[in-house]
Formats: sequence, C-alpha cells, structure tokens
Amino acid sequence: MQATATTLCLVGLEAHPVRVEVDSGRGPASFSMVGLAEASVRESRVRVRSALQQLGVDLNEYVITVNLAPADLRKTGGAYDLAIAVATLAALGKVPADALAGVAFLGELSLSGALHAVRGVLPALCGAAAQGIRRAIVPRDNGGEAAAVCSVETRVAADIAAVYAHLAKGAPLPAAAARGDAAPLLPSNVDLSEVRGQETARRALEVAAAGGHNLLMIGPPGTGKTMLARRLPSILPPLTAEEALEVTAVHSVAGLLSAERGLCVERPFRAPHHTVTEAGLVGGGDPLRPGEVSLAHHGCLFLDELLEFKRSVVEALRQPLEDGEINLSRARGRARFPARPALVAAVNPCPCGYAGDRGGRCQCGQERVRAYRARLSGPLIDRLDIHVALPPVDLEGLHARGRGEASAEVRRRVTAGRCVAEERYRRKETSAATNAAMSARDLERVAWPDLAGTNLLARAVERLGLSARGHGKVLRVARTVADLDGSDAVRAAHVLEAIQARLLDRGLGQRETAELEAAS
Repeated sequence: MQATATTLCLVGLEAHPVRVEVDSGRGPASFSMVGLAEASVRESRVRVRSALQQLGVDLNEYVITVNLAPADLRKTGGAYDLAIAVATLAALGKVPADALAGVAFLGELSLSGALHAVRGVLPALCGAAAQGIRRAIVPRDNGGEAAAVCSVETRVAADIAAVYAHLAKGAPLPAAAARGDAAPLLPSNVDLSEVRGQETARRALEVAAAGGHNLLMIGPPGTGKTMLARRLPSILPPLTAEEALEVTAVHSVAGLLSAERGLCVERPFRAPHHTVTEAGLVGGGDPLRPGEVSLAHHGCLFLDELLEFKRSVVEALRQPLEDGEINLSRARGRARFPARPALVAAVNPCPCGYAGDRGGRCQCGQERVRAYRARLSGPLIDRLDIHVALPPVDLEGLHARGRGEASAEVRRRVTAGRCVAEERYRRKETSAATNAAMSARDLERVAWPDLAGTNLLARAVERLGLSARGHGKVLRVARTVADLDGSDAVRAAHVLEAIQARLLDRGLGQRETAELEAAS
C-alpha cells in the first residue's frame, strides 16, 4: 500500500514542497530511503521506527520504502520526521490516506515520540501559503512563530500520539497561538542619556538612525564609541509588521528562536568579535545559514575595532551593503538572505589608539599610522555614509550633573523623519522606505539640493575627489538631515552637514571645512 504526505525543504529562506511517498509491504524487515537525503534525514528511520512503536505499530514485519521527491533537491535536517511517520501510518492503513491531503507536516521526532522544534518554520509556512497549502501541523514549541502566518491554519502537537489521534479519530489539535510575551532581542536598560558629551557623535547617530545610514566612528579608547553604538537600537523606530516577519524568518532559519518567542518585536543588535570568519559574517556553512549581516537585518551590525578584522572578511561586506541582500553560491547549493542592517563601525586613529593625544602618549610613526589606516579600503569607506571623530571627553563633561537627551526624545524625532521617507515611498516617489536605500533615480526626484546647495556640492566633489557613490551618499544624508529639519527642500545647510560627515577620512581639517562653508 502507498501513501503520500507533504513537507517543506528550505534553501536559504525559500521553501520548496517535498512529497514524502511511502510504500509498505510484507516481508523481511527493512526501511530504505531515496531522494537525495543527507545523513540526518536517513537517520530518521531510527527515530520513526521507535516513535511508532510507542503507538503499538511494529515495523519489523514490513518492507518500508520512502521516496523524497523531487529527487534532485538535497534534503537535510530532522524536519522530515513527522511527514515520514504519518505517511508510513497511512501506508500501513492506520490512518486514512485522504487525511494527509493538503496538510504540511513539520517536526523532528524523539525516540519516545515527542515532537521537537525545528528551524525555519515561519519561512516554510510562508512558502506553503505561496504553494496553495492552507493547513499545517508543527511542533508545539514552534507555535509562536507559526501563528504569524495567518494564511495557513496551523495546528500544534506535543508528540506523535496527538497527531495520530487527530488523523485517525478526529481528535482536535490546538491552534498555533501568538505569544503575548515576545522576548526582546536586546536589553532595554540602555539609554542615550547615559552618554556624556560627544554632541557631534550623538547627532551623527541620530542622522544614521533616521535614514538607515552606515556610520564610522573614529576615536581613541574610552571616548564612547561602543557605548554609542549599543544605544542605536534604543532610538530606532519599532519594527513594522512586514519587517518583523523578515527578521523572525532569518532568526528562525538560524535556530535562534526559543519556544517562548514568537515574532521578533525589537530591532536586532549584532556585535561579532573581530575573529569572526567570512562565513560567520556574511553566511555559509553546510547547509547554508545566514551570517551576522543577515541576522542584523533591519537592525544594527556593530563592528568594534574594525581594523582588527581580517581584511578579506570586512571586504565581503561590500556587496550586501550595496544591494541589501547576500547571495551565497556554493558547490552544494545557493541561497539568498536579506542583509540591510545599519552598519556601525568603530576604529582607533592609530595602532596604539592615541594619535593626536595632547599628553603625547602616541609613539606611532607616520608610516605605521598610514599602513594601519590603509587596512580600510577606499571602496568600503565609500559605502560608509557618515564618518565622525570622537575626541576625548574632558573631566568637566564627565562630572556634569545634567544628563544628556534621553533615547525616547531622540526616537520621536527619528520616527518622524522616517515617517516622511515612508510617506514618499507610499506615494511612489521613491523605490525604498529609507533614505539610505534610495536609488540614483530617487535622488534626482527628492534629494537634489537648491542652487546654493548644488554649488556647494560641486565644490566639495572637486576638492574632496568624491566618487559617484560618495556623491550619492552625500545627497542621501542631506535628504535625511532635511527630513529631521522638517524641510521639504534640501538646502545648502543640509548639504554642508552631509559633507562634513565625510571629511574625517579625507584628512581635511577646520580650514578646509570653513572654505567650503564660505563658498556656499
């Protein structure tokens, strides 16, 4: 007798339906599997055999053959266990074969028959909905994320016995329910008011948050680079429903969602150590998994001590920073993951960190400093919208009794600025909801400055030698500054602030800045 169940195979975030075809017959006991199944899938025969024994179903009298179709799609992981088990029950006549029709089964079985959570349930169910599948059964611990896919009627089960009773006798299974206490991705006890001084850096952080821009902070140790970066999520607006789904899908595939967490409700903050590998940063492995740049999607990716990272690892960020996604191509598969975080990087001005210190602590020669800074390539600098210097905070600033502006106040301005950009996107004036992601055509429509601003920008391009990409970055940042200023037009003052945000890595000082300002 034969029976078929449906499950799903994830390649990156893309779900492919898989038909689990089971043939049973009397004979010497055997359990064979075909269909390009990896070792973790082939081992399911042990788990399925033991789990079905808990139901009183002994497979020792049967020849079981399982085919996972399509045969040219590589299958990995334990998510196929439940589909194999229910198809086997149907092939043995223990449950009606038509009870399996139109239902997607996902879940890993233990030897006792318990159902364990699996990776990628949210993107799998989104793919199921796209394929016209409207019902699913998943492990109970995956119920929180499964409930987010409203177009699929998802039921949850704790073990194979509950699924068997549902299919064979019509016993009800509870529906997947959204978690009311979704866990945040980062602690909420950080606030921008704790930062003393550094008004220029605070302003840069606000502009970066409002426009989704990348930010490079340059300064000696102890000036607050890490402290500022860790407070960026506290001034970002809440995730929209669509953004929350995207973030949750990536974290689900990576296996970072706990049973207590449904949708991710806060923007992610990722801070990998400088020893991270290229696969760890941009994704890879077998099977292909998202890297830190994708796990920080719609949030913040903080690279502290940027120049301590391997150059090949950092340079791998060029394409995702430009395109907003990462396309991984390996010998055994391809996958695409979203990758549009706000990159915040921190560097020291020299190898010892104290270049320019008034106390004369820096002993680095010019050649050593030049070689150190050359580790950050021009093409990568071009992709960093804002560069800001953080001088040491003086004693008076540290001992000041007044606290700085709180994150809640800054967040209100950031949210208002983003709403302006989103309104332009809704009116189809731009192709993106954030200023940092606007196309070149968008810049001509909504970010071109007035005459004074145009003249200032032309002089800056000539003096600084900005590339075409750098020119576009200045316009995007100027548009964000104008949004924060409540201005429909991009004016010379907005352009000047955007140009000043790119002066530091060009080696320009106050005199050159004053010349540009006077030229406007």
